[in-house]
Amino acid sequence: MEYNVKKTDKEWQDQLSPEAYRVLRQQGTERAFTGEYNNFKEIGTYTCAGCDFELFDSEQKFNSGCGWPSFWGELESASIEKKLDNSHGMTRTELVCSNCGGHLGHVFNDGPPPTGKRYCINSVSLKFNAKEV
Repeated sequence: MEYNVKKTDKEWQDQLSPEAYRVLRQQGTERAFTGEYNNFKEIGTYTCAGCDFELFDSEQKFNSGCGWPSFWGELESASIEKKLDNSHGMTRTELVCSNCGGHLGHVFNDGPPPTGKRYCINSVSLKFNAKEV
């Protein structure tokens, strides 16, 4: 897929923390229950930590107990890319930022209504923008 944001590996390394680079650019995963947004309950939007592209609204977030921020859906404008991931002896659906190609996490079919989906996202792949009151 062709992405709007194109950077060299060096540019990504200069921009991101080592952990964010490992997850976003090398398809890593942060340890469960360690991420900043796992139990986060503020109202606003979540963007890609690599390119600030809007991905999720806090109204779509729920507590799945899995150890990572979970959402039942994405913003319609996000158009998150879904890819088959057969790594680690499992078959999963990887979620990739459609703007920069950054690895976000995976989606599973065990979420709540209205979609039945659980977007399991690495906190380090996200930034949060609080809604102004």
